[in-house]
Formats: sequence, structure tokens, C-alpha cells
Amino acid sequence: MENSDDIRLIVKIAQLYYEQEMTQAQIAQSLGIYRTTISRLLKRGRELGVVTIAINYDYNDSLWLEEQLKQIFGLKEAAVAPQEAELGAYGAPLVERLLSANAIIGFGWGRAVSMLVESLPTASQPRQHVCVPIVGGPSGKLPSRYHVNTLTYAAAERLKAESYLADFPALLDNPTIRNGIMQSQHYQTLAGYWQKLDVALVGIGSPAIRHGANWQAFYGNAQSDELIARGVAGDICSRFFDSDGATVLTDMHEKTLSIPLSTLRQARDIVGIAAGEEKYDAILGALRGKHINTLVTDRATADYLVRGHAHD
Repeated sequence: MENSDDIRLIVKIAQLYYEQEMTQAQIAQSLGIYRTTISRLLKRGRELGVVTIAINYDYNDSLWLEEQLKQIFGLKEAAVAPQEAELGAYGAPLVERLLSANAIIGFGWGRAVSMLVESLPTASQPRQHVCVPIVGGPSGKLPSRYHVNTLTYAAAERLKAESYLADFPALLDNPTIRNGIMQSQHYQTLAGYWQKLDVALVGIGSPAIRHGANWQAFYGNAQSDELIARGVAGDICSRFFDSDGATVLTDMHEKTLSIPLSTLRQARDIVGIAAGEEKYDAILGALRGKHINTLVTDRATADYLVRGHAHD
């Protein structure tokens, strides 16, 4: 327990360091004590509450929104871009920080994931990562630049990593064909990677974009109508959930080849990349269901999530 003389010394050192901006070496010389003592007493001053440090996030609304998203939804990380077109530029540095040595990285498909992959910096030397798709291909129903194999291979090229691609579609004609593929060595190898994912990068789909060209091409009107009728708010890798994040099993479930949401949630870092008013409910469902633990979004979407759902 510090006595009054100790407290006075701590206050004096804090004043010189924080208010007069003297270096620790200058303070040590001025007071005639060791520099290591200065460092120890500054630390003790913070512990005692003599010194408090506050960051005013109002000076940067995006930083404030990122902190609020983390607190409200229990996220590990968040990145808020000024606008949707900058999702990739803001998400790529975050993903770089998440990549530990020898990481297994899983990729979903779509425009948002494509934006992020295109923004990844090119590694200067080979890295022992493995990039894998976590959903089957779109069977020619989407532009090739959004194909999961395209994104997986492109990311591996940028990261100078290995890649393992999917030789099967995401949606099959019937459960019999699906079950047959699941018995193949190729599928078993890929599913083995899913069980060991370190980082997953996924887009978040929504029936609210059902009239968009990509959604229409892949799901069509009949399947879209079923999703809406069953209360689907969104999907990750064609695995559907409602606005509370609960899994919704549709007629497509037994014909789909992609990572199950229960397996996805076991990954260390699950990065959802999504923004836009039409995806608000889908993003909320993904957050509430804990299907993602990191979010890359834009300022308008983050503002809606924070100010409209502060008590979720």
C-alpha cells in the first residue's frame, strides 16, 4: 500500500510525462532516480487510477461503430468501410492479421468475398497455408469471377499458399446423387479440411435480393418462394437461417453440398463480408446465430445494426 509520499511522487511523474511530455529519461535525470523506476511508477499510477486513458471514438465514427459491433454482438473483430465498394480494402488487412502460421482457410463464393480476395496483398515468399472451398460450385449459374474455385485459387496465388478445389456442384438434382458424391475420396478430403478450419471467409446471402441476377440464376423463383415462405432471412454457403439465426431446413437441404453451419461455427475466425439495406435481416440472423464472429461491413449497415439493435 503506497503512502502519501509515494502517491505524490507518482502524481509528479505522471504530470511530467503526460502533461509536460517529458521522456522517461528526462524525468529520471530531473528527479535523480532510475529510469526503470519511472516506468514502474507510471504503470502503478494507471493501476491506482491516478492516470486514466480514454479514447474518444467520436473523432472516427467507423472506429466507434467497430467497437460497438464487437460489444453488442460479441464479435472478435469488426471492420467498417465508409461505403460498400471499399469492403475489400478494409477487410483484407483484418484477414491478414488473422492468418496464423500454417492456417487452413475456407472460402465461400460471391461478390463480397471476391472484393476481399482481390484486395489481399501478394505475399513476398511462400507461406504454409492451405486454401479450400467450403461450398460446391454454382454449376455455371454465376459469373466465373464469383465461383468459389476461382476465389480459392486466386487467394492461394496471392498468399503463395496451396489450394484444394471442389469438383462438385453445391446443389444437386436429388439426394441420391449428393450422397454418392459424399462417399467419394475427393469429398472426404475436402470435408476433412472443413473440420480443421482456422479462418473462413464467407458472404451472407438474402432472399431480399431474389430479383438480383445472381440470386435468380442460382435459386430461381420456385426455390426463392419456398425460402420466403419458410421464414428464411439469409444464408451462408447455401445453409439457411431465420432472423434469429436458427437453421431452416428446406427441400434443398438434402441436395446441398457445403459446410454445415454447425461445422462452420467450430472455425477459430469466421469472417462475414456483407453490406446493404437488403441484407440487414440476413446479417442480423448471422450475428444472432453466431454463424460469424467477425464482420466486415459498411458504415450505413453498421449504423443500422448498432443503433437499431443495441439490446440484441
